[in-house]
Amino acid sequence: MTSAKQLTSISRVMNILQEWDKAPKSTRKSILNDFIKQHKNKTGPELEQEFAQAASLFLTRLTAWLRLTYMIGTCLNEQLKSICIFLSASSGHKFMAEFLEVGGVFTLLEILGLKQAKEDDKTEALNCLIQIANTGRKYKELICESYGIRAVAECLAKAKTEETQDACRNLLLMLAQGNPKFEGQVYKGLIALLPCSSPKAQQMAAHSLRIVQPIVDEANPNIVDPLLDLLGTLHLEVQFEAIELIKELMIYDVSTSLLKGLVTQLKPIKDDSVPKPEILEDPNTPNFSAPLSKFVKQAASAKTIGILARESNELSEKLIQLRVVHNLLYAMGNVDYADSQRQASLTLEHFCRTFPVVDDHVRDAMGDALYDLFMSNPETLYVNMNHIQADVLVSNKVNIPCVVEVVD
Repeated sequence: MTSAKQLTSISRVMNILQEWDKAPKSTRKSILNDFIKQHKNKTGPELEQEFAQAASLFLTRLTAWLRLTYMIGTCLNEQLKSICIFLSASSGHKFMAEFLEVGGVFTLLEILGLKQAKEDDKTEALNCLIQIANTGRKYKELICESYGIRAVAECLAKAKTEETQDACRNLLLMLAQGNPKFEGQVYKGLIALLPCSSPKAQQMAAHSLRIVQPIVDEANPNIVDPLLDLLGTLHLEVQFEAIELIKELMIYDVSTSLLKGLVTQLKPIKDDSVPKPEILEDPNTPNFSAPLSKFVKQAASAKTIGILARESNELSEKLIQLRVVHNLLYAMGNVDYADSQRQASLTLEHFCRTFPVVDDHVRDAMGDALYDLFMSNPETLYVNMNHIQADVLVSNKVNIPCVVEVVD
């Protein structure tokens, strides 16, 4: 027999459901807020007990209303938070299955792409997707099969708040781990994010690639150009992640392409067809002979080469064969950008002190006076160097075909 307590509970739940069915959106919003406050972090059995074993009836109403109203955003945040309570409930696989059966994943992914959707609504949709992905491999595959990787990557590129960006990044990393069928697609999606216009998204993409790269265990050649372009950023946190990723890619087949690209970027090519940023059109700004980003890239490339050379003599020898010494001397002569001169000087000093053959060629190219000034304090050489000496560096003809000796 049904106890009096159970009858009371059933009656209460039926009243709630009947009220929901008849209520305007303001009342429904109030019901949802009460539900969120009272049932957050509850398990599946606890939710069933609260709803007299009829929790699925409330979830069905939630999902039906969500599918009808998500395009116009009616109480969207409250709906998603309520659904997330069901999806995150421990021992609540029944609720997960019911939500997925009605196309819940497609609805959540569509919310991510809505221009009119608020950032916090997108964050809640992502939280729901994270709960689904956290359930297991087949659920990760379901999200990926629903074109979820592209939807989440695009959301990350366009997101305006760090909370939404974090949720996107976390979901992409979850989809890459323990999901061999789609880990390569996540990897390609992260590479596609590198050229986006959001510095925070670029930083997250580069950092995530450092995590995903060992998982896929094979470097895609398409990573080379956008990664090298990141060195031209004015955001140091993005540049840091790019340099760290370049370091980690040295054990893969793309290492030679990356080294060639770094050496090439030491000699930026002037391109008058590229429009100048508005700030550089100001007559009071210095007259740069190349776009500022190319000078930033030049300095960052010199810095990166120095980091790689100090970590490995083998990489140093490859760089020397790629005429890095000639290009470092050229960068040292860039009187328009002091950081290029500084970074190139510090890196070239390491090559000179490590390889006697490099030291000999550099001395011959500079002349004794400039060479002594350089070796005494390479970090401040650009302060004491005149334009004639800079022209000597820019016009150098150094070409070292091989390296035979290393200074211990």
